[in-house]
This record gives sequence, C-alpha cells and structure tokens, in this order.
Amino acid sequence: MAEIATLARPYAEALFKAAGAEGVALKEQLAALAALASDAQLRQFADNPKVSAAQVAALAVEVLSGQGVKLSSKAANLLQVVLDNGRFVALPEIAAQFTALVNTQGGVSDALVESAFAMDAAQLAEVVATLERRFGRRLQASVQVRPELIGGIRVTVGDEVLDTSVKARLEQMKVALTA
Repeated sequence: MAEIATLARPYAEALFKAAGAEGVALKEQLAALAALASDAQLRQFADNPKVSAAQVAALAVEVLSGQGVKLSSKAANLLQVVLDNGRFVALPEIAAQFTALVNTQGGVSDALVESAFAMDAAQLAEVVATLERRFGRRLQASVQVRPELIGGIRVTVGDEVLDTSVKARLEQMKVALTA
C-alpha cells in the first residue's frame, strides 16, 4: 500500500484549491475531522464491511455536531469522498497537509514550543516574538510542558529544531567529556 502522505496529498491539494478564502475555517473543521478519524472505535466502525460510507459520514457529522463543530459543504464533501474511496485512515494526514498549505499561503508556520515549565501569555508572546525574528516568518505557536527538559525550551518549526534546554546542554557536555 502507498504511504499515507502520498495518499493524502491529492485530497489536501484539491481541497486547498477549492477552499479559496475559506481556508482558515476549513483548517479548523479538518482538525476536528482528523481527531475523529484518529479514534480507534470509529475507525473500526468505518472498516466494517457491513457499514456504508453514508452511515460513517452521518455518524461523524453527528459526533462533530455534538462537539459544536458544523461542517461546511466542502468539508462534508471531502469526508464523503474520503469514505467512498476507503481512505478514512488518511484524514489526519490530509488535515496536516491542508494546514501546511494554508499556513504557507498566509506566510505563517506552526511552531511547537516545548518548555520545562508552564508559560503564561506574556512569556509566550515574548518567546514567539524572538522566534519570529530568528526564523524570519510569522509563527503560530503551541506549547507543551515537558519536565524532562529540566529548564529552557525546545522549538520545532517545520523541520528546524532549536534546542536551548538544559537537557540538551547536558547531553552536549556528556559527549564532549566522553570523546
């Protein structure tokens, strides 16, 4: 079977072309669909040969409505096409690729900031401003607390990693001392 990223690319690109100005709103809807597609029970239900694609789509729409997410016609059409083609498992990757396309168009990149301690809004704003100067683009940051870093932060933007954590420095010292 082909890689999930390869299967997802045409769907993400087609939705991106069709989305136009709706890209940001669709990004949120696709994130909700991706979370739903990551649920093991729903995937098992979707893989059941006795269950039709329409039944899976109806259940997905019902679950999302219960979460306060209303799918636009484009997102609902994507869901139906993905189900009809047996690609439900690819929805998280479709959402990730679509998000990357929308972000690239808007000149924004996603940044994962891993910190040893929780950050308040002011600290995060200061870190993001510094990172935007460092990476040369606007960043949309999400924060994860990772106590194992001991101190400092580790930032991932695309395939670039900036690690200023105490753990990384200790590892560098360990390598230098054992070399």
